[in-house]
Amino acid sequence: MADNNENSAAKSNLPALTKQVTELVLSGSLGHAEEAFAEAADQYGDLAVVEVLNAIPPQVTALHLAGFDGGKMSLATLLVPPKAWADSLAYIAATWSDDQIEDDPERVAEALFAHIHGVVFSTDDAERRQALLQEASATDWGATAFAILFSMAPKEILELAGEIVIKGPYVTGITTSDNDVIPLALELAQANEDGWDRSLFELFPDFRHSADLADAEYSDDPDEEPTMLQRSTKELLYRLRKQVPSTRSTPRAGARRSMGTGIFS
Repeated sequence: MADNNENSAAKSNLPALTKQVTELVLSGSLGHAEEAFAEAADQYGDLAVVEVLNAIPPQVTALHLAGFDGGKMSLATLLVPPKAWADSLAYIAATWSDDQIEDDPERVAEALFAHIHGVVFSTDDAERRQALLQEASATDWGATAFAILFSMAPKEILELAGEIVIKGPYVTGITTSDNDVIPLALELAQANEDGWDRSLFELFPDFRHSADLADAEYSDDPDEEPTMLQRSTKELLYRLRKQVPSTRSTPRAGARRSMGTGIFS
């Protein structure tokens, strides 16, 4: 009976909690939003946080999660449902300013990596990790987001692609690189082969599956003409910005009006 009363109380308070968290995030009070999540989890259990994350607009989730990475603890990072997270990735590029993309695209890509890596590897739950990767890579913006990460290590990604062509998505051997993006890429290939392919095509527009990839050489010489067409990190960041949906019907963002493309205004 106590559990039923608790569940009933959680459901009755869900709209108010959803409104509270949305307003806190849009005002820039991410810490207070996390406190609201923590209080809800203590009082009603983790499921209440999951329900709120399912209920708040995806652009709000994107703005909230953008304030956290693998080095910061966040209940939202730990509990965000795979579909809600995948939807929020459509808006993550709106949290970047034009100056950031133009002046330091690598740093923006690193921040995106910290975000995606932090969510995917937030727990040791292999099923959740697979579900997160499947949902995120099933969208156009998700494929672009992963391509941005892969653009930071194109030589290693090409090497991994060649290994997968030969051994399939269940390849256990890692490339000769210890780049942090490779374990994530391998997890993606194992979780969603189609999503892995779409991300490769985003990075390498003329990519084709071929055993020749195993012998492909990627030159480190920036002056040498590449043997395979590759989009740059900056180009991919702008591609993701163009994929941000319109949010004219969403709540106004107040202090966040100057961020990114202004989708919160």
